[in-house]
Amino acid sequence: MSTRLITHTDCLYHDTSPGHPECSDRLRAVLKALDTEEFSGLQREEAPLASEEQILRVHSKELIANVQGATALAAREGHVRIDADTIVSEGSYTAALRAAGGVCAGVDAVMAGEAGNVFCAVRPPGHHAEPGVSMGFCLFNNIAIGAQHARAEHGVSRVAVVDFDVHHGNGTQAAFEADGELFYVSLHQSPLYPGTGDAHETGVGNIVNIPLAAGSGSAQLRQSVEGVVIPALRAFAPELLMISAGFDGHKADPLAGLNYETQDYFWVTDILLDLADEICEGRVVSGLEGGYNLVDLAESAAAHTRALLRHG
Repeated sequence: MSTRLITHTDCLYHDTSPGHPECSDRLRAVLKALDTEEFSGLQREEAPLASEEQILRVHSKELIANVQGATALAAREGHVRIDADTIVSEGSYTAALRAAGGVCAGVDAVMAGEAGNVFCAVRPPGHHAEPGVSMGFCLFNNIAIGAQHARAEHGVSRVAVVDFDVHHGNGTQAAFEADGELFYVSLHQSPLYPGTGDAHETGVGNIVNIPLAAGSGSAQLRQSVEGVVIPALRAFAPELLMISAGFDGHKADPLAGLNYETQDYFWVTDILLDLADEICEGRVVSGLEGGYNLVDLAESAAAHTRALLRHG
C-alpha cells in the first residue's frame, strides 16, 4: 500500500483572470512542493474526466449546462462570471471534469486496495458548489461527487467528509444534509463567507459544524478535533473517510484569520488517519480546496501529504 497523488495539467487551464486569488499558480506551487526527493514514493496518476453520470449524482442538469454554457461563452469573450467570485475561461469545464474525476479515481484506488490513501491535487475547488448552484470559486463539488461515486460503484453505505478549509462548505452540507448515511463535519471561521455553518445546522443528525472565531489558532483547532470531530466520526463509523483539504486557515493566508501553523496540517491529517486506520481500514481520499498564500499553501500541502505518506 502507498499514497497516490492524482492531478492533471488541464487543471492549470482554468483561468480565473489576473489578480484572482484562486489561480493556476496555486496548483503549480503545490505540485512543485511535491516534486522533491521526499515525495518520490508517491504513486502518481492523471485525473480522468468525470462522466456526466458521476456529476448528476450531486448536481442538476441545469448546473452542468450553465457551466458548459459559460465556458463556451468564455471561449469567445475570454472570461465569464458565474457570480461575483466565480470566473470561468475556455478551459474551465474540462478542468472541473478533471477535478471531480480525480476524486472519483481516488475513491476507486482506495476501494480497490491499490493505494492506502490519496491526495487529489486538483482545481477548481468544490466545497461551495451546491446541487443547483456553482459559487465561491467552485464549479462542481468534487468531494460530494466522490462520496456518491463510492456509494454507487463500490457499495459503500457510510461516507464521512471532514472539511478543515477556513470557509464553511455550504455545498457539501447542502448535498448531504437530508441523507443520514452521509456525514459532514466542518471546522471553519465564523463569521466569514459564505455565512452558513452555524452549530445549530445539523441536518438529520449527520452535520457537525464547528464555527471558530478569528484568531482561534492551533490550540482551538486541536481541542475541537480531539473533543468533537474524532468522537463524532467514531460514532458514525464510516467505511470511507474523505477530506476537504483547504489550507486557508494558515496564519499567512490573505482571505481569513484562523492563525493556524503549517504543522497543524500535519497534525490534523495524522490524527484523522490514525482514526481511519482504526475504523475504515485506512481508506482516506483528500481533495484540495482553498489556500491563497502560495508559499504557505505549498508548505501546508506538503505537510498534509507527509502525513498521508506516513500512513500509506
